[in-house]
Amino acid sequence: MIKLLPLTKESFVGALIVMFSFFLSTSVIAQQRTIKGTVVDETGSPLPGVAVVIQGTTQGTTTDFDGKFAIDLNETAKFLEFSYIGYQKKVAEIGTTTNFDIALDVDAEQLEEVLVIGYGSTTKKDATGSVEAVTADSFNKGAINSPQGLLQGKVAGVQITTGGGAPGSGSTIRIRSGSSLSASNDPLIVIDGVPVDSEGVSGMRNPLNAINPADIESMTVLKDASATAIYGSRASNGVIIITTKKGATNESSINVNYNGSVSINTLNDQVDVLSADQYRQMMSGRPGEHLLGDANTNWQSEVMNTSVSTDHNVGVSGNVKGWLPYRASVGYTLDNGTLDGSSMDRTTMNLNLSPSLLDDHLKINASVKGMFVNNKFGNTGAIGSAVSYDPTQPVYDDRFPQYGGYHTWTNTSDPASGRSVNAPSNPMAMVHQNSNTSNVNRSIGNAQFDYKVHGFEDLTFKVNAGYDYSSSKGGVYEGLETSWNENNGPAGSDEKGGYVSDYTQTKRNELLDVYAQYNKEIGKHKFDVMGGYSWQHFYEDGTSVESNAYGYKTKDQTWATEYYLVSFFGRANYTFNEKYMATVTVRQDGTSRFSPNNRWGTFPSLALAWKIKEEPWMQGVTAVSDLKLRAGVGVTGQQNIGAGNYPYMPTYTVGDANSKYGFYNPTTGQWEYINTTRPEGYDENIKWEETITYNAGFDYGLFNDRVTGSLEGYYRVTNDLLNVIPVPGGSNLTNMLLTNVGSMENKGVEFSVNTKIIQKQDMHWDFGVNMTWNDSKITKLTLVDDPNYEGVKVGGIAGGTGETIQIHREGYTPYSFLVYEQIYDDNGKPIEGAYVDRNGDGVIDEKDKYIAGDPMANFYLGFSTRFMYKNWEFSMSARAQFGAQVYNNVDSNNSAYDQLYVSANNNTNNVTTDIYNTGFQTRQLHSDYYIQDANFLRIDNIMVGYNFNNLFGGKTSARVFGTVNNPCVFSNYKGVDPEIQGGIDNNMYPRPTTYMLGFNVNF
Repeated sequence: MIKLLPLTKESFVGALIVMFSFFLSTSVIAQQRTIKGTVVDETGSPLPGVAVVIQGTTQGTTTDFDGKFAIDLNETAKFLEFSYIGYQKKVAEIGTTTNFDIALDVDAEQLEEVLVIGYGSTTKKDATGSVEAVTADSFNKGAINSPQGLLQGKVAGVQITTGGGAPGSGSTIRIRSGSSLSASNDPLIVIDGVPVDSEGVSGMRNPLNAINPADIESMTVLKDASATAIYGSRASNGVIIITTKKGATNESSINVNYNGSVSINTLNDQVDVLSADQYRQMMSGRPGEHLLGDANTNWQSEVMNTSVSTDHNVGVSGNVKGWLPYRASVGYTLDNGTLDGSSMDRTTMNLNLSPSLLDDHLKINASVKGMFVNNKFGNTGAIGSAVSYDPTQPVYDDRFPQYGGYHTWTNTSDPASGRSVNAPSNPMAMVHQNSNTSNVNRSIGNAQFDYKVHGFEDLTFKVNAGYDYSSSKGGVYEGLETSWNENNGPAGSDEKGGYVSDYTQTKRNELLDVYAQYNKEIGKHKFDVMGGYSWQHFYEDGTSVESNAYGYKTKDQTWATEYYLVSFFGRANYTFNEKYMATVTVRQDGTSRFSPNNRWGTFPSLALAWKIKEEPWMQGVTAVSDLKLRAGVGVTGQQNIGAGNYPYMPTYTVGDANSKYGFYNPTTGQWEYINTTRPEGYDENIKWEETITYNAGFDYGLFNDRVTGSLEGYYRVTNDLLNVIPVPGGSNLTNMLLTNVGSMENKGVEFSVNTKIIQKQDMHWDFGVNMTWNDSKITKLTLVDDPNYEGVKVGGIAGGTGETIQIHREGYTPYSFLVYEQIYDDNGKPIEGAYVDRNGDGVIDEKDKYIAGDPMANFYLGFSTRFMYKNWEFSMSARAQFGAQVYNNVDSNNSAYDQLYVSANNNTNNVTTDIYNTGFQTRQLHSDYYIQDANFLRIDNIMVGYNFNNLFGGKTSARVFGTVNNPCVFSNYKGVDPEIQGGIDNNMYPRPTTYMLGFNVNF
């Protein structure tokens, strides 16, 4: 059954009643009349495209090519607002006038897009660093339940890869690739001034799900060090600043907005495995043929199905007596996954208050966000099992009542002989006999106070106090009938079977920023100086318990951890003659994660900019409306090193129930067992990774900014790179140690262009594209040069215990694929076990492996277009990547003849159709045959909508739209989807194609 609205949540119902009651009480019907007019610029020339709106409503029109307009209004209309980019807004009283002649004045501030940056804001034309903002009007459309989906493909240098098609799934966000191997490569996320913990929340696939996309006003990306250094030790991977919507500044306006949608999620592809008939034909005359059944089961279709999801959001915004702008919203999302048993049920609430007091000298911005989510995590192991399970076997088999009636592989033909331990599990049993749920509550809030000193208005004191609290609980329950848990229990006991795990987690993130800002303009000199102090505290605790269904515990842990971050920061902006700009930034961070000797780090930056267009010799170049050159250099850090909060301290780990020490007690005559406590290796000198970034670029505008964009290049070097290296025996409590030893470099070029192809009264067409070329290379991994050091093997794969396919090696891209070079016959078919002897020693061994590619795209791009004709609207966005490779672990693990029948396990397995191409008798896991190009062009979304304006006397507008998300992917990759997080394709939760019908209404 589809749940459309969470009617059991009193808060949501109450909000709906209040909002709709207000709408009904204020709706009126009045007589209509038409007024006309003309709008001109400062020279008297007509201005086309000027927005003409009845103040306090959404009813309006735009001027035509000759600057003329006509609008219908009712008796309640008092004022008209005229607004146009680059000009001051003008308000005209209507009275009895029927014809208006309006002249707009140039507003330099309006000419420039406002960008939210760290501890302040700037404008696009005054920015000295690499900063780019995406606003609500430019966000991706469609069924998007998390903020990063709004940004995907929109910003040069930013690559966002979803973890798959699971409800609420997380994403890998990379800004100019990664800067680390062992530490985090995730950007810092700042939500309304609160830097949030990037390590996530237990029970949530995506920590950003706490923010409803419908509540977001803009997302600003800080890319280079001159922009990010203000965040110091957390900014090596860039910064994304999320700003939510605020209340209206107009005293008379009260607006109610409703967004609702229903979407259908369906899969358009499956792993290409043998059908039941193909499988019977292949097994004919082979060992194991006697085990075949009579069914024709498509296991992938059994566990993956079409699903229906829904999303609703109601927002109210306005202003109380001109001094208290407010906005409140309530959202509900029910996202049902295509894998049986997976869903996300989320309720979000958001409140923003922005009062202005003391004659606008004191401005306050307070926000509170709440999220309540119930997750059902479908058993993703069933996806892989559905690929390999024998298609001739039925889902249900009455010979196995002890396993819930599901077909099960047993040790012998006797159903009571016990489950075959190493045989695959029935995919449908894995889905239906597994309950994996979580409940997560999270709240993010803050209060910002800006006080402009009376009598000294150039000086402003600012305080920002914020928090991010979350609590979660969840667990897994698998009953006694689950075959894969049949032997779960102590040896010799009859109380075996089932599996139960429970966990809890509480996280607290508390913030206090105190800083001052001084702005002064003296003649041709403009100064903007800011400095302050920041304190942030992170705390978390939790429990974890595991047992079988009878309560025999194998794990029972309670833990708590915390760390502090204390900072001093400052920034100075200087502008001379509105043309030459300089920005100096410095931040000093201290973290409790490192020893007192390495606790503090200093992160400076310098940026210069030159507004070339402002030079006298450029005034005659009318085709160029904006041209700015900027360059910067800075140092940023990374203190989220992935080694916990106490990596420099000697710590001890208490063993679990399976690692107790046993001894004979002569007093009692019994064997007794105690928990072990073991010391862990540590590095007392571990410290920050530091990244130096050089950046240079042009921002340009052509033809009165009908064409805008930027071109820039960057070069980054990470020093003190953390790597796990071998240490001499006896020198530490481990043989492998995480320590600062390496370096890595990134370099790239970014280009973006946004065009307004058509700008007419009834027709608008915008088109934008961004392109990025990036190259990453490890330059050092050890303290001393060692020509025999191979690197760090990473990238575990299915098909064997401890098998890896990737490596970190000096001179190559991180996570490069390390494989053998396959030899082919004259027909282009791979020869089993035949590899190139690359070192010519006559032996094929590990020394013959080579780097065959990497999962990082060298070139990627995104483009979007929006076309509007009268009330119709069309938009589309797409992405592409080139130069990346993927290891097809689905085929490498499931396309060998010896997998068809495993006598030791008494079971048969299906294989992929790639077996026809290879003919491999045994799996060739390390052949470069499975390293495949991951180039693709993906259409992310297509939207068509229609707008209904001036409903109910001009007080209401509505919009109906249809969207298709992920309609198609163009690629030569042999697997289901070439866009693979991490580069190893091993039965990823497939991304669905989503068809959505939506409705929006503004009261």
